[in-house]
Amino acid sequence: MVLPLVLSLLALAAVASPLLDKYLGRTTGWVLAATFLGLGGWVFYEAPPHLRDGGVIEYSQPWMPAIGVNFHLRLDGTGLLFTALVLGVGALIMAYSARYFSHGRHAGFYALMSIFAAAMFGLVVADDVVLLFVFWEFTTIASFFLIGRSGLHANKPAMRTLILTAGGGLALLSAVVTMIVYTGTSQLSVILAHPVWQENGTFATAVGVLIIIAAFTKSAQFPFHYWLPDAMAAATPVSAYLHAAAMVKAGIYLLMRFSPVLSDNTVWHVTLISVGLLTAIMGALFALQRHDLKELLAYSTVSQLGFLVAVIGIGTPAALAAAGIHTLAHALFKATLFMLVGVIDREVGSRDIRKLTGLRRVMPLTAALTALSALSMAGVPPLLGFISKENMFGAFLEAPGPDFVGPLVGTFAVIGAILTFAYSFRIVYGAFSGPTEQVKLREPSLIFLLPAAVSSLAGLVLGFYAGWLDPLIERVVLDTQGLVGTFYLTLWHGVNAAFIMSMITISVGIVLFLLRNTIDRLLDRRLFPITGVEVFERIYDGTIAFGARVGDLTRSNSPTRHLAAPFILLALLALGVFISSPVVPPFPEPVTQPIDWLLLLLVSAGVIGIVIARSRLAALALLGVVGFVVALLFFVLGAPDVGLTQLLVEVLTVVVAVLILRRLPRVFHTVSKSRTALTAGIAVIAGTSAALATYTLTGRREISQAGEYFLQEAEEETGGTNVVNTILVDFRALDTLGELTVLGVAGLVIISVLDSSGLLRGDRDPRATELKDAPIGSAVGNTILARTVGRWLAPVLIILSLYLLIRGHDLPGGGFISALVGGAGFALAYLSAPSAARAPIRLPYVGLIASGIGIATLVGVLGFADGSFLRPLHYNIPLPGDAYYHFTTALIFDIGVYLAVVGVILAALNRLGVEETPAAYTPDAPDGAPPDRDPPVSNEPEHEAMTGGRR
Repeated sequence: MVLPLVLSLLALAAVASPLLDKYLGRTTGWVLAATFLGLGGWVFYEAPPHLRDGGVIEYSQPWMPAIGVNFHLRLDGTGLLFTALVLGVGALIMAYSARYFSHGRHAGFYALMSIFAAAMFGLVVADDVVLLFVFWEFTTIASFFLIGRSGLHANKPAMRTLILTAGGGLALLSAVVTMIVYTGTSQLSVILAHPVWQENGTFATAVGVLIIIAAFTKSAQFPFHYWLPDAMAAATPVSAYLHAAAMVKAGIYLLMRFSPVLSDNTVWHVTLISVGLLTAIMGALFALQRHDLKELLAYSTVSQLGFLVAVIGIGTPAALAAAGIHTLAHALFKATLFMLVGVIDREVGSRDIRKLTGLRRVMPLTAALTALSALSMAGVPPLLGFISKENMFGAFLEAPGPDFVGPLVGTFAVIGAILTFAYSFRIVYGAFSGPTEQVKLREPSLIFLLPAAVSSLAGLVLGFYAGWLDPLIERVVLDTQGLVGTFYLTLWHGVNAAFIMSMITISVGIVLFLLRNTIDRLLDRRLFPITGVEVFERIYDGTIAFGARVGDLTRSNSPTRHLAAPFILLALLALGVFISSPVVPPFPEPVTQPIDWLLLLLVSAGVIGIVIARSRLAALALLGVVGFVVALLFFVLGAPDVGLTQLLVEVLTVVVAVLILRRLPRVFHTVSKSRTALTAGIAVIAGTSAALATYTLTGRREISQAGEYFLQEAEEETGGTNVVNTILVDFRALDTLGELTVLGVAGLVIISVLDSSGLLRGDRDPRATELKDAPIGSAVGNTILARTVGRWLAPVLIILSLYLLIRGHDLPGGGFISALVGGAGFALAYLSAPSAARAPIRLPYVGLIASGIGIATLVGVLGFADGSFLRPLHYNIPLPGDAYYHFTTALIFDIGVYLAVVGVILAALNRLGVEETPAAYTPDAPDGAPPDRDPPVSNEPEHEAMTGGRR
């Protein structure tokens, strides 16, 4: 149970972060650091007994059993290595954040960082490819918000990062679907053991390419490398955690996880080795061009990730061992360097190495820690980076292929390592050597430097005692290659090829450092005619422009142009079906009653009236009549739930439409006869096509198998006798939750659009009807009847809605219908108000929408107690005597539906019904003009957001 508990506690940390931040402020970082450290220690305490002799820690819970997807977690040696990065480095970054940020509230940062940590931990322990994909996307979303919260300057980098990494997510999704189709399972460990990888080379290559694309976008490999330096707009703790130690390692993890089945694939080898080394050298050259320390570190990260990708592509046990050790070494020295750059930035106010000189005299401890980590990155003994670099050199010499491939790959690796040495020394020399100009600077507090000191010294200690890592690295090789081997990590393996390559690297690197001025002049130019960001922007702008051109075909303020295209398409589809002469079942025995023809006649008359009406209000009234007749038809046909829903929707639609009509001209504008003929022709053809399709297809079919199942099994499976409601909240609750979310978003869109438009400020169409001088303009006199009726009818409707809500599982009713009844009650109360100032329903409708969706989602989570998401739980509550009340969590789900729908209705009523006057300017009334009958309404979105719409 350790895995689900750790995942749950990380999620709980994200939820608790705002509350902790409220009382602790930035010190919340220490609490989260202790949490991460404790959870990491727990995992490392539980893991060794299970992982010894090839074992694993597993946990499985049904998630979507109908399609064979389970919440399956599995921890092996590879997962344990990456868990150390997620929780160990994460703890250091959280502690660092507690002093990096100023005093104040940082709840959003801590919550998002905790969400990312939970998602990253879930990713490395997921043993279901669907679950792995979900966590993969969570890391993408968390990264987007963490970058974007840094300010307006970070908006574009955040969006570019999101689009690119989400595109890689689509490649991963394609791989997931392909693997499930070919292997018949979604369990990752079973997929990796399936013989299809050896039997079907096309499948293996296709999946391998998709995995490579996903990994390259996440781990910033060419040509997707540009997003990582672009993401440096984020705060330094975000860069240190996501973009150096954790998120960018997600792609590395993915490549290592699939290495067992793809290490013999030629496309896999060639792509990873060539692109990895290209990225390593290119990133190092870009790093040498940079003067901003944070940007320099970003390109150095791109370069180091290139080394990791290339060594994974080698595919030998030694190569995977080198990848494992360098993954750890890179996380330690790169997280340290990012933290120390943040320290320098906070203390000095600059990251430009041209302005940072002589800091070693005023910040000696910072200088020592920076030098220690930079030397590890350069591969200088006795640091862990030296050991990992030597192991990679040895692996590169074993590259698969002809005899010349190994030396060739090794040569390019040495070139990349030499450039790495050069930019590593550039960091130390640029910031800490030379004359001291800021003599008044002082070393920051030791507690601020403590996290960086821990990770920096860890690289030194593990350099001397690298043998401590032998069991972990051996297990990584077993997981990624399926081979049991013995590895001895040590500083000295004697004079061998790897040692000679290291000495060449250090020697030539020193020469490049001594020639730094010449190198700077040579690199003081664009290496390529166009940057990755510029390529992205051109593609993005071109895509948007193309979409705009396509949209121009129907883009218009006229609904006619919008509707013409789908109606014409419908007619063409009907024509195609007619030409194909489909075989249709015989028409069933007629069951038409005389009342059906009468109702059809009324509907037809209403539609004709709408078409010829000149008045908007008359057309709306006739439209309401048509809706009421259709509702009556549903009742006659024996569908009370559908009929009641139709009736209530018509009532509320008419109310909202009337509020909109107040701002429109009284009559429709005049159109030409040719346009009328064209639109009439399209309408007749589309209507005829729809009628024929219904008569030919829908009207002739028997009840479906699904319908038969619901009718026969609903009561036994759900305990409810209202089949319609059981379908909505039991059998297809996930569909309902999705529709509820869409409805909630629509409500929020109503609020946002009306807040940003002129509708709420009285920007009425000048041709709109003014009634203030007419008898109907007497608001008080003309609402006496409505107020009298509304005083007792509105509460009755609301109480009735609660009754329909409770009984919905067995009788006509349910969350949606009851919400419509309740909404009708609120609409009546709104319309019967004596003045605009007293009309708004003072309920937090934004809160209602959010709580409704939240409650429905929470019910879904509770379903895991019985096996799957949204599975209803049933309880019999004893009553006096032998009676009992059958309670189901589907009722709570319906309550969520009720709250969300009522919230949307209130949003529409309150936002459309009241005209606001901007608070910043109130024009003086002309002489003799009567004062405003209603006081102006505040137009403060922030206030309304906090009060849920209360004014």
